[in-house]
Amino acid sequence: MKICGYIEATSQDINLIPPGVCNLLNPSTIYANNEVDLDEVEIYGFDYDYTLALYSNTLDTMIYNTARDFLVKHYKGISKYDYIPNFAARGLHYDIQKGLLMKIDAFHYIQLGTVYRGLNPVPDEEVLELYGGTNHVPLEEVSGFYGKGPVMKQFMDVFSIPEMTLLAAANDYFNSNDIEYDPGHLYKDVSDAIGMVHIKGYMYKWIMQDLEKYILRGDETYAVLHRLASHGKKLFLITNSPFSFVDKGMKYMVGKDWRDLFDIVIVQADKPHFFNSCGKPFRRLDSNGDLQWDKIKSLDKGQVYKQGNLFDFLRLTGWRGSKVLYFGDHLYSDLADLMLRHGWRTGAIVPELEVETRVVNTEQYAQGLTWLQALTGLLERMQMHRDPESKKVLQDWLKEREELRAVTKNLFNPHFGSIFRTCHNPTYFSRRLCRFSDVYMASISCLLNYDLSYTFYPRRTPLQHEAPLWMDQLCTGCMKTPFLEEMAHIR
Repeated sequence: MKICGYIEATSQDINLIPPGVCNLLNPSTIYANNEVDLDEVEIYGFDYDYTLALYSNTLDTMIYNTARDFLVKHYKGISKYDYIPNFAARGLHYDIQKGLLMKIDAFHYIQLGTVYRGLNPVPDEEVLELYGGTNHVPLEEVSGFYGKGPVMKQFMDVFSIPEMTLLAAANDYFNSNDIEYDPGHLYKDVSDAIGMVHIKGYMYKWIMQDLEKYILRGDETYAVLHRLASHGKKLFLITNSPFSFVDKGMKYMVGKDWRDLFDIVIVQADKPHFFNSCGKPFRRLDSNGDLQWDKIKSLDKGQVYKQGNLFDFLRLTGWRGSKVLYFGDHLYSDLADLMLRHGWRTGAIVPELEVETRVVNTEQYAQGLTWLQALTGLLERMQMHRDPESKKVLQDWLKEREELRAVTKNLFNPHFGSIFRTCHNPTYFSRRLCRFSDVYMASISCLLNYDLSYTFYPRRTPLQHEAPLWMDQLCTGCMKTPFLEEMAHIR
């Protein structure tokens, strides 16, 4: 079939991928949203959970099972629901009143095909009906500054994966049994149950009892911290976790003298309030972990502090601006205030990058995406042809485009796809990642791949109105990863 010289083709008819494009991305790469010169960075700060300490997927199952058991006395039927690995994905939104889990893009549009009521997808027509004939969700409903609006809750950290799965399972129980319920009550009960796992210290107990089972890649944490300290960098830790838990984990990963590497250690910081409120003073812990009553006039190396606030931290240290780089996994609680209000450099830890990079590097993904883009270009150029034969070809292309979108999505997660993209737009999560982090990476071990005077340059991708006149799209930030000898010793 021809339309003005264009031949109807399929992805099997032509070789779409230039040689060498597949396998371009290195999962140990650090990606830049903003230009960062490490030579200017004198002070490195870290969160603990999912930053210095990465955890195995076994932890998700334990959190889910324990929270489910808390719920069983009120919701007996959910006892039959086992944890479903890889059901949920980070960055999803949950409509509290409608009981729907979904992915929303950077422009506040729900990605149709990714809306779930319980464990079952909601048809697109029903989604549009539920939201007044549109799949757009207004700004005031989507999210407040820290990810929770009056209607929607966004799940932004890795710990939220079991909570989303439990919400889906609990909703599925009521829907499958035609039991009338208030989704708002269910959301609160599930949130409370997940909270009890943390409040009662179950998670801390599991990890401390079997560090080898739960903590991943501790040798890389050791290598990063020792390398920074040996180059004269100042290090500090600000975490919401208690000292006994952090101490045991750090001794396992770094050694019994781990505190010698840090200039300041702050535990139970109560982030994000630590970064935006000046209400809580610092308290010092003695060697037994007991609170002391002396007024804190300085933050000293070798001491451990509890609570506090960033305003006192800045006053006592003088650590301001671009000479400070802080790493964390939670875009809101760890990074947003630091970037927007205090001018620190920020690094986001996104463990999902490793899995998603492996998908992007496959030939199946590259072929599918390239043909998807080719189809979109054909549709854009040929849409003005109105004769019946041309309309039929255009409809076939539209159908094939939708099929390719579904295939591409399913390569990442069959329910929700990539955490970074909807069909073509960035996700709400991805937009916040670009807004609140100067650089992002799969783990802090990626720092071992770069010289400490290295400058990260963001790729200049063309805006919609700009011509793609530069040729750095396939090289900058992908293959140019200067591996250091340190990495070879610990891999």
